[in-house]
Amino acid sequence: MKLTLLVTLATLLSASARPTSRATADDCAVCTIKTPYPAVDSYLNGNCRWAAATNKRDPTFLPTLATAQHPPLLWIGCADSRVPETVITKKRPGDIFVHRNIANQFHPEDDSANAVLNYGVLHVGVSDVVVVGHTSCGGAKAAYEAVHPPAAAPAGHRRDEAAAAANDGSDHLNRFLAPLIDIAKGLPGNSTIDDLIVANVKKGVENVVASITIKAAWAQGKNVTVHGWVYHLDTGLITDLGVSRGRV
Repeated sequence: MKLTLLVTLATLLSASARPTSRATADDCAVCTIKTPYPAVDSYLNGNCRWAAATNKRDPTFLPTLATAQHPPLLWIGCADSRVPETVITKKRPGDIFVHRNIANQFHPEDDSANAVLNYGVLHVGVSDVVVVGHTSCGGAKAAYEAVHPPAAAPAGHRRDEAAAAANDGSDHLNRFLAPLIDIAKGLPGNSTIDDLIVANVKKGVENVVASITIKAAWAQGKNVTVHGWVYHLDTGLITDLGVSRGRV
């Protein structure tokens, strides 16, 4: 049963989507896609132009990529739109296995994050795992301000916020940020949001290293290393925090 599940999962993750009608590079030479939803047309036309340019530059790249993936690196990052991992590292599709969420957290009990880690390390062949935070992180700011409110809230404000969260789904966000708020509570009183961002990455590295997957990989003799980075939005540069952990 377990083998069947893994084979099925591998097939799903490796296979390309197969729509009823597939456009070719020639079809996309002139990209004029129009849908009843104009707001997304630029994305579809951008994809059309990208596919055409990619196939023109290297006709074998996408067909070869469709057969399998062997990314050497797993990126555990933030969902922030300003941190596109393949762009800021100048990589191509197939180079990076990815898990992104709010504030690049790795919770030990998070099935989604652990499933990505397990599949990436034990089945895809990832040899390096990076937990990547970034400056001006909205999730880190929210967690920091939960501990260090920027201004005194008016009477009843917190109660009103709690009621609104229950109604608009924000309670999911609040629960997900809870471990990050705990990290913020444990920092010195004069700590900044940037300090929280760094501490969160370091905690993420600790949690990944402590995971069943990494322990299993090291026990099997796999040379998997876990790293902690911070991306700076204002410069476009990544800082290595020097907290890398590998098999001893």
